[in-house]
Amino acid sequence: MCRHNQKDRSSLSPRERVRVRAGLVTSVKSVVSPVDRDSRKETIAVAMSGGVDSSTAAAILIEQGYRVIGLTARMWPEGSRCCSDSDIDSARRIADHLGFEHHVVELHDVFQRYVVGYFVREYVHGRTPSPCALCNRHVKFGALLESAIGLGAAAMATGHYSRLVRDASNVFHLLKGVDAKKDQSYFLFDLSQDQLAKSVFPLGAMQKKQVVEYAKKLGLPVTQRPESQDLCFVDPGHHYYLIERLYPECRKEGDIVDTEGRKLGRHEGIHRFTIGQRRGLGIATGTPMYVVRIDAADNRVVVGRESEVMHKSAVVTGVRWLARESADRPVRLQAKIRYNHDAAACLASPAGAGEVAVTFDEPQFAITPGQIAAFYDGEELIGGGWIE
Repeated sequence: MCRHNQKDRSSLSPRERVRVRAGLVTSVKSVVSPVDRDSRKETIAVAMSGGVDSSTAAAILIEQGYRVIGLTARMWPEGSRCCSDSDIDSARRIADHLGFEHHVVELHDVFQRYVVGYFVREYVHGRTPSPCALCNRHVKFGALLESAIGLGAAAMATGHYSRLVRDASNVFHLLKGVDAKKDQSYFLFDLSQDQLAKSVFPLGAMQKKQVVEYAKKLGLPVTQRPESQDLCFVDPGHHYYLIERLYPECRKEGDIVDTEGRKLGRHEGIHRFTIGQRRGLGIATGTPMYVVRIDAADNRVVVGRESEVMHKSAVVTGVRWLARESADRPVRLQAKIRYNHDAAACLASPAGAGEVAVTFDEPQFAITPGQIAAFYDGEELIGGGWIE
């Protein structure tokens, strides 16, 4: 390390800079799965947010011998927590620090169409959206990946905690990240084989603490922000302000009723509620009550006891199977019905074109229309769809 320090840092290649600053190359290699690509020939773009995960992903790829370019998408102009001007500046500092070029890609229109517009429509129709999946499909691994290819990259890497494996038939399989608390495979169910073939997840075999330690060792000037799985483009718990601004007609009063139809109170718009919600109902019954159903047609919110929010079955539509054509017979899997849900054992049976009927072994709390049902076979993400 001292020998390199005697040399002008500006004359070092990006790979030499990482090696000099890390000092832990051997230990890092022991926890990072080699990327299944040819580092002698390929350029990999890294989708950069300015945070520790994407920054470390870039450093790891450089250490493995790839030429790296950084891309940051400008997606939402107001209040974003992943693509603000400060995040862009942070990503640029990382690129300068490690010695590779950085580009800003304007994707506001794409983000508005596929993510924000969808987000508003789902809430207005009494459903609870999962915008991260559509952002991954259409924005990050869609428009941003296209920009990366246009700049000469063979693939794009992200800071997702997921693993990608290619089998002998050249089919890509998506696995959970080794760090169970950070696994993000759930939000990647809607990617195609073509998108997976051009994707790289350098952090999938690492624990979060290893990522943080490596970033510190490199002295990466990352943006310090709290860990969160909340929406990036709206403040947590205040999504209805954005919906009401973009779609003022949604603010329409209606009844809150129990499962027998008895009126318990009034609401200011069904977009303010989601299945399983307990707090903020604005009613007093003496018994804990939860949102059981949102009736958009009659503008009603139906509430009931916890037992009335427990169900064993669901219909999932728009199903995509990642590494197979389809499921033509009932199959035993595990289904995850929201990000912080432990995948539960179930029987998944074909129920029509792109539809699967799910029967859980045990009742599940708040199976919510609009959310993702992701299907797993052990560690592998088999596919998923939208709870209908």
